[in-house]
Amino acid sequence: MEDGTPAGLSVGIADADDAPSSSSAASTRKRKSDVLRDAKPKKKKKAKVSRPPRLGYTVEQGEDMLLIISNTNQYDNIWRPNTKGRKKKKILKGKAKVTPAKKQNTVLPKGKATKKPLIKKGELEPTLQHHQEEGFDSWGQNLPVEVLVNIFKMVVHQDGAVPFLCRVAKVCHLWNAAAASPALWRSVSVGYCWLEPGKTHLPKTVLKIRDTVSWLAQNRFSQLRDFSLNHWKNNVDHVVEVLSQSCLHLRSLKLSYCTGVTEKAFQSLSGSCRSLDSINVQYSERGCCPELQLLEINTKLDSGYCQLPICIQALQNGCPKLQTFRMLNVIPMPKMTRNGSGSTSGFPLLEELCMATTAVSFMTDQDLTKIVYDSPKLRVLDLRGCSRITAAGLSSLPCEELECLYWGLYFSSNVTVSLSKKGIHLLTQKWSGTLQELDLANQLFSEEDMEIAMGHLAQRTGENPLRSLNLSGTKVTTPALRLVIGQSTALNYLNLSSCRYLPRGLKKLYRGQEEIHQLLDKLE
Repeated sequence: MEDGTPAGLSVGIADADDAPSSSSAASTRKRKSDVLRDAKPKKKKKAKVSRPPRLGYTVEQGEDMLLIISNTNQYDNIWRPNTKGRKKKKILKGKAKVTPAKKQNTVLPKGKATKKPLIKKGELEPTLQHHQEEGFDSWGQNLPVEVLVNIFKMVVHQDGAVPFLCRVAKVCHLWNAAAASPALWRSVSVGYCWLEPGKTHLPKTVLKIRDTVSWLAQNRFSQLRDFSLNHWKNNVDHVVEVLSQSCLHLRSLKLSYCTGVTEKAFQSLSGSCRSLDSINVQYSERGCCPELQLLEINTKLDSGYCQLPICIQALQNGCPKLQTFRMLNVIPMPKMTRNGSGSTSGFPLLEELCMATTAVSFMTDQDLTKIVYDSPKLRVLDLRGCSRITAAGLSSLPCEELECLYWGLYFSSNVTVSLSKKGIHLLTQKWSGTLQELDLANQLFSEEDMEIAMGHLAQRTGENPLRSLNLSGTKVTTPALRLVIGQSTALNYLNLSSCRYLPRGLKKLYRGQEEIHQLLDKLE
């Protein structure tokens, strides 16, 4: 027992000490093999590929122009690829935002942060000289301004100066200089200003509007020819005054759908704009003009059909001192006041009314009466082309001392009326003592009516003799003509062309008293 037990115990102890040693070595080798097996091979560095240098700009094509957009920002000159679509890194609360700048391999000591270089305000944008030194393509800066001006002219001709020139002026200094050329601002149309129509402007907004208009007039409108203002409810008088002071070459002014226009807006135009030949206030509401004496709204003879909605009652209330009212080649369309009130004081001082037109006239006796129902001082009445006016309607007018009556029909659209008219003798009887000029061209009154009318003119006893008589295209006869010529010694204009009831050789125009006396000898 004594020999076996210690021996067995000694062996057991020895076996226990040796087993861990061999097991540890095996496990160590296994871990090393696992580590080597799991370790990833190092990536080989890719060979650097030389790429062509990036351009300093990109070209974006819009609807009607090409925009040259620089790829450099105000802090550096490094071209950066488009990062659109990349996943944005989450920024932990309290930590600084990671900039997308290129990573550097330098390792900073622990506890020290990078400091951004201080950039002065004047160094934000690289200068042109810096770009040239760095080799940037500067064709945009060297492009002649005249080339851009010619390009802008084509766009302005098609789309107008505003807002195109205002927008391209913000692209760069070169485009701004080209857009400032006065040759591009000869025809300008301005629409809504800051707010929608009908809304009230704040005082600061009103000041901004006036400053903008003044700046444009002084810096852009030196060669302005045609100006149009649309849908303005306020500051219309100020705009017109500024234009009259700065735009001496202004030829036409159009106020469309504007309100609050007063005589103050037009007083400055008459003294400054000597080249102004057209003022169009179509669809605009005039304000009160208590001192206005002359109002003329004309269009060209070849402009065709031109309607103008006008409220006669509002005009009479706003312009009580009106003396001359001319609407040449404009078709007035009746328009009622907003409150529906028809009370008016009329035109008590009106002396001249012109409603002549080259197109179809819709004016009736009732429309004419509304205009001159309270105009006893009327001297000149021009109704050429007004085929719907009748002699009975004219004879009922309140004016008793009419001197000039122009009632001829000169155009094919009006001459088509072939029915005979009656009542011309009512007019010559009423104004036989005051008429100095009478125009009845192409008015188809009967022969008997014409003879009676010429008899009234021959028996006139007024101080002002008859000087002009137009009977072209009428049914005047030889006895009636002989009667009126024999008594009208001051007559120096007589038109007998196309008079079908006169003998051949007499149907022509006579000028001067000598020719008219020779005609009288032939008639006798």
